[in-house]
Amino acid sequence: MDAFIGRVQAKTDAKGRVFIPANFRKILQSMEESRLILRNDIHQDCIVIHPKKIWEDELNKLEERLNDWGDEESINTYRMISAFVDEVELDSSGRILIPKNYLQAAKISDTVCFVGMNKSIEIWNPDQFVKVMMSSDNFKSNVRKFLSNSRKSNEKNEQQ
Repeated sequence: MDAFIGRVQAKTDAKGRVFIPANFRKILQSMEESRLILRNDIHQDCIVIHPKKIWEDELNKLEERLNDWGDEESINTYRMISAFVDEVELDSSGRILIPKNYLQAAKISDTVCFVGMNKSIEIWNPDQFVKVMMSSDNFKSNVRKFLSNSRKSNEKNEQQ
C-alpha cells in the first residue's frame, strides 16, 4: 500500500461535504476502498480517517490482545474504540459527508487541512494545525531523539 503523505487544504460545503484530495483518492482507489472510518483523535482536535480494511485489521489486532473475560478497563477501552466511530462512503464525485459532531469537535467550519499520516488521514482546522506544529528547534530535537531510539531498537533486534 502506498502511504498517505502530504498536506492539502480544501473547502467544506454547508452540509459538511468535502472532496478527498486527489492524491489520497488514488491510494484509496488502488486499495479498492470507498468506505472510510471516521473517529476523533484522542490527542488533538482533529478527525482521523482510516480506510475500512485497515481499521478492521487494527481493531482485530487489538481484539486479539484482549481476553473476552479480561479486566473491565480493557473491555471498556475496546468498547469505546469500536463504538465511537462512524463509517462514511466516498460518493461518485470523491466527497465524503463529515457528521456535524466531528466538525464541531475539530473546530472546523468551512476550510480543512488534510494531513497524510501513512495508513490514515487527519482532517484539521488549518488554524489548529498551525498551532500544534512544533517549532523548528523542537522538531529537530524530536527527530534526532526518534532516530536515535529507532537505531537502538534495531540494534537490539539484530542482536537477538
